[in-house]
Amino acid sequence: MTVYEPADQLHRLVKEVLDSGAAESLEAAQALFRGFRLNLVMDPAAASSRHHQAALLTAVNLARRVFLGGVTVTVPLAAVPAVDMSLGATLGEAVTRLGARAAVGLEPEVPVIRIGGAPSPRGRGFEMRTLWSGWCGGAVPAYSDVQLNDESAMPLAPMLAAAMAVSEAYFHVRGGAPTAGRRQVALSLWRPGEADAFAAAAGPVLERLPDRLWLLGLGHLGQAYLWALGLLPYPNPDAVQLVLQDMDRITPSTESTSVLSDAALVGQVKTRAMAAWAERRGFSPRIVERYFDDGFQRRDDEPGVVFCGLDNALGRRALDKVGFDLVVEAGLGRGPRDFQSMRIHTLPATKTADELWPAIAEGGEDFTAQGAYQKLLKDGRLDQCGVTLLAGKAVGAPFVGSVAAALAVSEVLRHLHGGCMHQLIDLDLTAVGHQQTVLQTRDFSGFNPGYVGIG
Repeated sequence: MTVYEPADQLHRLVKEVLDSGAAESLEAAQALFRGFRLNLVMDPAAASSRHHQAALLTAVNLARRVFLGGVTVTVPLAAVPAVDMSLGATLGEAVTRLGARAAVGLEPEVPVIRIGGAPSPRGRGFEMRTLWSGWCGGAVPAYSDVQLNDESAMPLAPMLAAAMAVSEAYFHVRGGAPTAGRRQVALSLWRPGEADAFAAAAGPVLERLPDRLWLLGLGHLGQAYLWALGLLPYPNPDAVQLVLQDMDRITPSTESTSVLSDAALVGQVKTRAMAAWAERRGFSPRIVERYFDDGFQRRDDEPGVVFCGLDNALGRRALDKVGFDLVVEAGLGRGPRDFQSMRIHTLPATKTADELWPAIAEGGEDFTAQGAYQKLLKDGRLDQCGVTLLAGKAVGAPFVGSVAAALAVSEVLRHLHGGCMHQLIDLDLTAVGHQQTVLQTRDFSGFNPGYVGIG
């Protein structure tokens, strides 16, 4: 039986309250999160909607990793799944398998996210409603008169809407964004830089999907990429050339950020666990279990588009040296003040990978002096080395990775539909309206990543 170090067991979002000093002990931090609960509601009239179901399943999958006191869902339990994520024969089975509990009504004084539907009366506490239209996704206060849930939306817009709604709910219960739940939060996957996403151009109807892809790193981001690909309407996923690369095993802490991991998978190699999920979804992936550095080399007959989810600069510096035609890389904040931030890069670009991630000593702020870590040391539960290892782990939230994945996958989808790619998207989920984007200056107009038509 494998014995895991405390650093590999700690919930990565619970760690935020340790690092910030908001909890005086590990037990107090865990108790705080056990007090976080969430209600999810979907109108019975939308039970057969593919987009409503995609938003619901994404919301459940994310929320149950954050709201540790429990997630309840009020949905038509007998509805047949319209989204094939291999989660059961009914919608009720799917949400239960993802970790939610079915309920008849709303739990009092618990935040509510409504999956689509009509405006509801003002008066409760936190209550938001997901929206999607075209390539845009987001959430508004439930009483808002905005209604934009159209069935012709790009399939990742509902995923984006759900992730942003869960983000708002988290910042409402935890603090950190005073206006959370009382504002519109939305992004356009067609024009990410637009301040008012729903006023931006809707973007074209999705007609083509990439069919030659490489996923590098299968943790927080890699699993979010895979969830996003699973939501896309591939007519024959078995024909997609999909490569999955990683070297790590799933640990107890993986579940807190990674949307395709749970306790039953602890100890398994990530490539094999994720390949099994992809096969259930209908894909036929190949796996690569090699370290990634500048000694790696992609073959010409292998996918030329890579979605990178690595969290180390050494691997990132090799991204434009090993033969990929297009790199889409996402990086997430790792501390208590920036974990909700992300940067999306595409390569080749104006700057090389060496310039983006220079060879400097990696490290971050030292949190070992915070009270919770000192208590672990004083009580003899960890020695100084153990405290240092624990404090050095990154803070992470699954909704951050899901927003980043929707943006990253959309870079390739946008290219396939004649839109512009970005060499940089810089975003903080506590200030969504202030994102920074830089368009690609490279000419990718002649680049064909490989695609399949829909319908």
